[in-house]
Parts: sequence; C-alpha cells; structure tokens
Amino acid sequence: MFILAISGNLLMLLLIKMEPRLHNPMYYFLSTLSLTDLVLSSSISLKMLSIFWLNHKEISFLSCLVQMFFIHCFTSLESGVLMAMAFDRYMAICNPLHYTSALTNTLIVKIVVALVIRGIVIVTPCPWMASRLPYCRTNVIAHSYCEHMAVVKLAAADIRVNSIYGLFVAFTILGVDLLFILLSYTMIFIAVFHLPSKDTRLKAFNTCTPHMCVFLSFYSMAIFSFLSHRYGKKIPPYVHIIFSDIYLLVPPMLNPLIYGIKTTLIREETWKILKNIKNNCRTRWNSDEKRTCHKI
Repeated sequence: MFILAISGNLLMLLLIKMEPRLHNPMYYFLSTLSLTDLVLSSSISLKMLSIFWLNHKEISFLSCLVQMFFIHCFTSLESGVLMAMAFDRYMAICNPLHYTSALTNTLIVKIVVALVIRGIVIVTPCPWMASRLPYCRTNVIAHSYCEHMAVVKLAAADIRVNSIYGLFVAFTILGVDLLFILLSYTMIFIAVFHLPSKDTRLKAFNTCTPHMCVFLSFYSMAIFSFLSHRYGKKIPPYVHIIFSDIYLLVPPMLNPLIYGIKTTLIREETWKILKNIKNNCRTRWNSDEKRTCHKI
C-alpha cells in the first residue's frame, strides 16, 4: 500500500506539472492532495517498516511528538483540501461562467495557506499537552504509531483535558469540513437534477463520483478511529489498530487510482506516458540488437 501510495501520488504530481491542460483549479487542489498523501503515508509507513523489517521497536519521545504532530496536522490538511475540492466542484457545476474568474491562482494559494495555518494552530497543542504529562508507569505504546490518545493513555495523570481537546480538534476540523462538503454536494445535486439534458446530468455525476468516493473512504475511517479510542472499549485492540493503519494508508493509495480511472484527462496522459516509455524501451532494445549484430 505504501509503494502504491508513493508511486501513484508522484505520478499524479508529474502529470499535473507536465500537462498544460491540467493547469486549472481542480488539478491544483488535486496536486495539493497528492503532496498531503505523500507526507501522511510516509509519516507512519517508514517507522512501521523499520519495526517489521529491522525489529527497531523504539522511538524517542521527541520523535514520537513530531510524528504525532505530522499525522494530525496533515490529516487536518487532507480534510481541508477535500472540502476545497467540493467547493471547486460546486463552482464548476453551479456557477460555470464565474468558475475561472472566481477561482484564481491567488485565491487557491490563499486557501491552501489558510488550511495549513489552521492545521498547525489547532493541532500544535496536542503534542504540547502530551509532552507535559508524567510517564512513569509504562513506555510501551499499544499502537503502531504515535497517535495522540494512544500516547496520553500511558500517562500517570488525569487525561480528561487531552481527551476533550482531541474531540474538539476532530469535530472542529473533520466535523466542520464534512458539513460543508455535504452542503456543497447537496447544492450540486439540486442543480444537476434541474439540468434539461440527461447526458449533461450524467456528465456532472461522473465528474463528482471520484470526489465522493475519496471523501467517503477518508471520513468513514477517520471518524471510526477517533471515536473508538474513547468509546470503543469492547472493540479488540488489534481491530482498532488495523483500522487506524488503514485510515492513514488506504486513502493515499486509493486517491490516485480513483482520480486516474474516473478522470479522462489524467487517464489519457497516463496512457501517453506509458506508450512513450514502451516506445523508448523498444527503440533502445532495437539499437542494442543492431550494435550486437554489428559486433558479431
């Protein structure tokens, strides 16, 4: 899953950079999503691979806090980018005449910067509060990465403030973003149903399908992971750990596949690159054969 996430998102970034037809707001947000997925999957996978392959099961306290910050900060950024992409689809379908004039490059940069600042400001107190707790009972985290609640549960102190703030972060970021996404798609569907042509309605639905698949896979697993830490006492620990890993590994792996399959421009450019690679390999093979025959 990690290899697919890295290769798929790097290919997505390469396609968007190389192809001028992909230089529009939707694909700028998609490139931001790919960058976020690269950091998010790398922030847990590299350490997990070192545990499995090298049996390196220790992490320093500072590194643990840094990992905690990156995981939650980029989860926040991913949620914000999905919300921005829902707004982008709303503008493209409901206000097509004002789409390019409203979503300028400057506005896109401001939106991304605002989402990054939001994540940093809201998430930073989590590792700071965790660093101030006394850890004198055990230093073994019953998790495969330094998730906020998994770490603070080790503390020999009252962690109600940490738990409440963690829920505040989850509902402030995921809850608000999900609410705006649902509002955007409700308005999109209302507008689509009023379109006169059946082909136009199908085209609009096909445009929205990959976005809906992406945010459903992300939010369903994210909400389960956050709530099961606090209210899932009857859930076996291995089930919670597996779902927590899937929630950070599956969306980065699926996003390039979903957009690559459902988006015509990306699909065309991918096939073009694969054909060029095939032709280059064939040309090089033929030239090598000619040189070999000449030597003989």
